[in-house]
Amino acid sequence: MKQPEGLRTCAKCQATTRAGKSCRSPAVTGKRVCRMHGAFAGAPRGKRNGSFKHGGETQEAVALRREASALLKRIREDGITA
Repeated sequence: MKQPEGLRTCAKCQATTRAGKSCRSPAVTGKRVCRMHGAFAGAPRGKRNGSFKHGGETQEAVALRREASALLKRIREDGITA
């Protein structure tokens, strides 16, 4: 099977496998090793990773929960039943 030109000419991983041979996977750009051998730092932070707000901690939502909690507390203290 013929490899694409980009794979043949790219920098190779300089780590060794458990068998003692070189990895030969393409190295991550700007790194000496491939993503399997430690060049990958994890998911991007913030908006680039889809870390968006869901609205559960907005001022309105917090105020609504506090109000509901206070109402339940008053109901329990007064012993009101339906």
